[in-house]
Amino acid sequence: MSDVRHVLVLPDRDAAEEVAAELGDRFGVIEEPQLVRDALAGEDDAEDAQWLVVVEDPSGRLDSLALDAFAAEYEGWLEAP
Repeated sequence: MSDVRHVLVLPDRDAAEEVAAELGDRFGVIEEPQLVRDALAGEDDAEDAQWLVVVEDPSGRLDSLALDAFAAEYEGWLEAP
C-alpha cells in the first residue's frame, strides 16, 4: 500500500495548532503533523489565510470520515484526496 497523506483545512493558526496537538491523543498519530499556511487566492491579509495540517499515514489506518468529523469540530474539513 502506498503512503497516505491526509490534509485537514482549518480556519486559522490557533485551530491548526490545536488539531495538530490533539491528533496524537485522538488518533494515535506518532509523527508530528506539518502545519502549512495557505493564503487564499487574491488575499494579501495574513488574517485571511487558511492553515493546513498535513498528516502522514504510512499504514493507511486513519479513518477519513473520523478525521473530517474531527476537523469539523474546529470549523475545518478534510481535503478530498
